[in-house]
Amino acid sequence: MIRTFDVILIGVMAAAATVTYQIKHNTDEKFQNVRRVEAQIKLEKDTIELLEADWALLTQPNRLEKLANVYHDELQLQQTDPNQLARANELPMLKSQVPVPQIAEGRPKTKPTDQITTGSVGR
Repeated sequence: MIRTFDVILIGVMAAAATVTYQIKHNTDEKFQNVRRVEAQIKLEKDTIELLEADWALLTQPNRLEKLANVYHDELQLQQTDPNQLARANELPMLKSQVPVPQIAEGRPKTKPTDQITTGSVGR
């Protein structure tokens, strides 16, 4: 009986070692995947920063003015007159000037209610 018990324990130990190795191997693979994704995220952030710096360089007013002067004959650009954007009478009303809506008579003044009921917010 002791020999059979010893063989069973050796089998259990071998199975436990195999499971432990598989778990460690899977963990290492997941860790490598996380590192790879982190490296991709860093690369994307660096690329975004580089593109933002490039955009800032390309849209400098001095550079655009020089290009406009160089290609003036081809582009035929003109300066924008402030009146081209919007006139004072075309602007929307101030909030203080918005008329107050009149409530129809016979209807009680009630607050609109939401039909969605949640358990987290009381009414």
